[in-house]
Amino acid sequence: MHGDDKRVGLFGARKRLQQVEAELRRVKDQLQDQGGQLAEASARYDELRGKDAIAVENDIADARRLLAQIVSDAEAQDAVNAQQQADATKALTDVRQRIGSAQTELQGIRAQIVETQELALLQEAGIYEYRHRLADSVAYKGALERLKDAIKVSAKNNHAITATTNWTVNNSAVEGQRMVRDFSKLMLRAYNTEADNCVRSMRPHRLESSKDRLTKARDIISRLGKTMHINISASYHRLRLEELELTADYLAKVEQEKERVRAERERQRDEAQAQREFEKAKARLAKEQSHWRTAMMKWADAGDAAKIAEAEAKLAEIDDSIKAVEEREANIRTGWVYVISNVGSFGPDVVKIGLTRRLDPTERVRELGDASVPFKFDVHALIFDADAVSLETRLHQHLAGQRVNRVNLRREFFHVTPAEVLDVLRAMGLQDNLVDYVEEAEAEEWRSSQRISETERDSAAVA
Repeated sequence: MHGDDKRVGLFGARKRLQQVEAELRRVKDQLQDQGGQLAEASARYDELRGKDAIAVENDIADARRLLAQIVSDAEAQDAVNAQQQADATKALTDVRQRIGSAQTELQGIRAQIVETQELALLQEAGIYEYRHRLADSVAYKGALERLKDAIKVSAKNNHAITATTNWTVNNSAVEGQRMVRDFSKLMLRAYNTEADNCVRSMRPHRLESSKDRLTKARDIISRLGKTMHINISASYHRLRLEELELTADYLAKVEQEKERVRAERERQRDEAQAQREFEKAKARLAKEQSHWRTAMMKWADAGDAAKIAEAEAKLAEIDDSIKAVEEREANIRTGWVYVISNVGSFGPDVVKIGLTRRLDPTERVRELGDASVPFKFDVHALIFDADAVSLETRLHQHLAGQRVNRVNLRREFFHVTPAEVLDVLRAMGLQDNLVDYVEEAEAEEWRSSQRISETERDSAAVA
């Protein structure tokens, strides 16, 4: 009887174990999404296989409690995540709304701001366009004087500002009118101060900024004087805007005339130096001519026919040289066109193409490199021509698209290489006029400076 009970209990335990195994498999499936918990349940499953029914029952209960806790924690975490997502969405919406409001406010502020930063104004500046076409700076100055007289007359005749006249102070219309008049004078003074500052600080590239600034000053005065209907009159405002335009035109014309005078003075200095060279050359040749004539007279007295012939040939050569110098002196268009570069100052692909009437064009090149640039110029080409003025003009026109300065055409620098200039000369059929041509710039001072700098950097790196 006891043996049967034992067999039945063992059979029941095995059956129960099978049920537990099935239960544990289900638990294992449920715990697949819970990484750490699944590993723990798997370990427990292996442990339960060798236990008796009571221990299994206890472990099943523990597993169920554990599973319930895991499910509860997961649901709680889902709720927390959902709430956090909702809070984040709401916060994002609020931030976007604040950004939109800030952008709208910023646009309003920008509309009231006048751009006065010098760098920004210069970057936007283009070729200056004259608002009033007059002949020269004297004409502009006269027009400005007449305009200033008109501004004074307008202010004196009370045409500069408008205001209401029906105000009363302490039931007194006279006191009200005095108050409005005083406020009007104060507002007009503020406006005129702003206008005068714009005139004093005027530069041609600041014109539009200054006009905008003065217009906004007028708008602010109108807003501040709204209760008394105080406004700067449209006619007076136009006069002061025209003053800004004429001032900018005047300054631009003065600078243009200064540049023309500088170029003319430079040409005159070159002409004067060339004239001195002509006189010096003629004096030297005349001195040589006198020596040879004296020598020929002595040889004639001695009856030396060979020496006399030599002297006559030399005198004929000197006569030809004197005639050539006189022709150069008489023909102001004859001269040298030079192509030079300054790698250390302007880079490897920039050349200057200029003109000189000097007998020795390299003297002019040396002058250009004396103090205005850190390194001396290198000569790439020297072209002698009876009409060097036209030759220089043709070269400049051919390379107009490569000009460095597209505004001031008196600046004779071009974005080309010496080889490209030689190709242009060949295309123009002037290669035979080349007295000298060097393609590669020597740039001795610049290259030596580079080597010294590299040596110093290497020494500093070692130290």
